[in-house]
Amino acid sequence: MPHRHGPRLRHHIRRSQRKFMSPFAWKTRLVLWAGALLVGLICALFALLADQADRVFRWLIGIGPWVPLVVTPLMLAALAWATHNLFPGSQGSGIPQAIAALESRRKGAVLSLRIAAGKILLTLLGLVAGASIGREGPSVHIGASILFSLGRIARFPPRYMERGLILAGGAAGIAAAFNTPLAGIVFAIEEMSKSFEQRASGIVTIGVVIAGVTALALLGPYHYFGTSDAFMPDNSSWLAIPVCGVIGGLLGGLFSTALISGSRRLTPVIRLHPYLVAFACGLVVAVIAYLSDYHSSGTGYATAKAIITGQAYWDPVYPVLKFGATLASYLSGIPGGIFAPSLATGAGVGANLGHWLPIAPIPVMVILGMVAYFCGVVQSPITAFIIVMEMTNDQDMLLALIATSFIAYGASRLVCPQPIYHALSVAFLRAEENAVAAGAAPRTQESTAR
Repeated sequence: MPHRHGPRLRHHIRRSQRKFMSPFAWKTRLVLWAGALLVGLICALFALLADQADRVFRWLIGIGPWVPLVVTPLMLAALAWATHNLFPGSQGSGIPQAIAALESRRKGAVLSLRIAAGKILLTLLGLVAGASIGREGPSVHIGASILFSLGRIARFPPRYMERGLILAGGAAGIAAAFNTPLAGIVFAIEEMSKSFEQRASGIVTIGVVIAGVTALALLGPYHYFGTSDAFMPDNSSWLAIPVCGVIGGLLGGLFSTALISGSRRLTPVIRLHPYLVAFACGLVVAVIAYLSDYHSSGTGYATAKAIITGQAYWDPVYPVLKFGATLASYLSGIPGGIFAPSLATGAGVGANLGHWLPIAPIPVMVILGMVAYFCGVVQSPITAFIIVMEMTNDQDMLLALIATSFIAYGASRLVCPQPIYHALSVAFLRAEENAVAAGAAPRTQESTAR
């Protein structure tokens, strides 16, 4: 029997060797490696520039606490104009666009180097304006745009290579933005693809590793929200899991429902008065920021980190104000994500539950509230618990995080039956189809949804 299969086996080995050493295979590898390196470099620089943008906004507050009441609405209106006229396609966080691009026949309309550049510039200016937005969703859009564009330049085969590069770029963007490589891989599988292809798995893994290592080399070893020392001290504390899971999941689902329905209802008004809507949303953001002593502005990274590490004063209205500021920032139509603001809101929800229902130590309630609310918003339970675990370096809470995340997922589905990013990506594809039929580019609020 072995002598009959020997020639076939040798032929298979020689064929594999030729395929491995072929010029096309090496061109594919070099483009992927270079692209992932570029994604890691750009996302790391994006993170550093986002910190500087927040410092500029704090400087504006130092001039006078009333300054953002004037600057924020004017800047958001100006950013809405720039988004629609200078960088169309850069609207929102970009995750729905990256998801839609996996199925769209006009991928270049939402994934390009021009859009990536606009995404970075306008998101940074949004942070300068004090909008409640994050850079993590835009990093997904940037990563997908870079790898997709490099694939086009290298003239890769259009079908499976484009899909693999989009997934790899999005996952690399998350990994570099949060310094969470495992979450980047899981995000590509659970959120972006929903039906992961085996032939794309190697591309995604390599892209995540290279981008993550590049960002780590630039930013150094760090955990996004510091290090949490939360742990479950006794059996009675496990009651916190269903409490945080249900309440956090419901609140996160309500945010997603408000965001989706608010976007759809504003679409007719935005068609007629896009910059007036952006100005009005900017005014709402500014008033909420003023009431919160400007803690609701920006990504929420500093406030969330202070809550997690126990260095923040308890403010029971913070999650409510952050909820409203993030919603208004989204409805303005400017570029910017909801990842970091949702995590910050969740930390505030957990802190409130810890003070009102002292069934577990406050650090435990904060971490569980964060994963519950975040999962309620994005409805990706595996990504949610992995990303929180990696960002807080808290493996001791793994089982509690898993249980809370899946409970929150179920609770969120009660008020928001469809995951937010996929609901918005479907709306984007429909707007695109209508625009193609009408002979114009999609410009509705659904097409700008994050």
